[in-house]
Amino acid sequence: MMQIKLHNSKSRRKEPLMPLDPKNIRMYVCGPTVYDRAHLGNARAVVVFDSLFRLLREVYGAERVTYARNFTDIDDKINAKSAETGRDIGQITEETIGWYLADMGALAALEPTAMPRATDYIAQMISMSEDLIAKGHAYAAEGHVLFDVNSCPDYGALSGRSVDDMIAGARVEVAPYKRDPMDFVLWKPSDAQTPGWPSPWGRGRPGWHIECSAMSYELFGHSFDIHGGGNDLLFPHHENEIAQSCCAHPEGSFAQIWMHNEMLQVEGKKMSKSLGNFFTVRDLLDRDIPGEVIRFVLLSTHYGKPMDWTEKKAQEAASTLHKWHELVQGVEPAVLDDTVLAHVANDLNTPGALARLHELAKAGDAAALLAAGQFLGLLGADETWWRPKEARGDAALRVEALIEARRQAKAARNFAAADAIRAQLSAAGVEVVDKPGGLSEAVITDAFNPDLLG
Repeated sequence: MMQIKLHNSKSRRKEPLMPLDPKNIRMYVCGPTVYDRAHLGNARAVVVFDSLFRLLREVYGAERVTYARNFTDIDDKINAKSAETGRDIGQITEETIGWYLADMGALAALEPTAMPRATDYIAQMISMSEDLIAKGHAYAAEGHVLFDVNSCPDYGALSGRSVDDMIAGARVEVAPYKRDPMDFVLWKPSDAQTPGWPSPWGRGRPGWHIECSAMSYELFGHSFDIHGGGNDLLFPHHENEIAQSCCAHPEGSFAQIWMHNEMLQVEGKKMSKSLGNFFTVRDLLDRDIPGEVIRFVLLSTHYGKPMDWTEKKAQEAASTLHKWHELVQGVEPAVLDDTVLAHVANDLNTPGALARLHELAKAGDAAALLAAGQFLGLLGADETWWRPKEARGDAALRVEALIEARRQAKAARNFAAADAIRAQLSAAGVEVVDKPGGLSEAVITDAFNPDLLG
């Protein structure tokens, strides 16, 4: 069996993965707060841990791996979005979860085994908070429950910071009900306009950090194999997770290996709305940059290094993938190449694996190339973006022609004709989504019937 080695953020060194139970490998990854579209930095974490999920399934067997990635569907950002738009919180979170799964699916990310939602685990969060109070690690004050940082001698071990350094480098909320500025919220009160649940401390809602501790314990128990997320979660989120989980369940060790992917830049600069270089995965897909190309670029830099997204990299990835797709047409995949597997098993060295795919392509080994590509989430059989339009089939061409005819009808202010075309597409199972600037996107649904296109 291939030995997997991973960089452990807690020990700060590469370690062999020694599963607690080889028949039940468990990985928990912090997922999104669902109030808006996922941006490219979010996607990097998804592709990194999807690659690890694929590796674990390859080495141990798919039936022996459980991957949990949560949805934070109760958060002040969601509350603010609801107040801003006047929309119901449930509508916002449900819509955003649908967007997230569709966009990550476009990057060939496998859906995790479990996708717990925070609002389904409120009772467990209250129970853990009560347990921490009973054990002297938390206290109630003015409708809040706060974790007592000074009660945890190992606090700071993950991030390698002293409490004084944390206070100096963080925006610590100063509140009169806190015993110490670093104490963090497990539970907080809700007003009449804010979602809340009954608790021993009054109507309220959970703090962010307690969510993942309660969900991971419910799913995996007090100890499991891997905990992952972006480097921005290292402190305070993951530091606080360890503290509250290990204090609540001292009989366990929580996560054996902690993994963090580095951040993403765009054309050499930090991605930010103020610089005009902030974009979501959907923005790229709507610009006709295929999900497979996005994934290739994300895999081209080791997860432990900062990554720079550039238009040049996307163009080069598209060119490479186009050649590879042509090479593997009509070929059945071979057994996975040992060198590719060894690269990925060595702390997810996906750049090394891609270099090996280049070698296989150069040697003309299409069967090995296809197997390796599929292992990395590339060269899927349903990818058609690389084909010339005439090779995509008559149905796709008819959809494109109708979309263009509708655009021209709208431009000529012949709205009756435009509506008739939309109705025809809808009857055929094609959903038309209008975009800014007069553009429209055709979404093929499961009910697609090309015979109704006319």
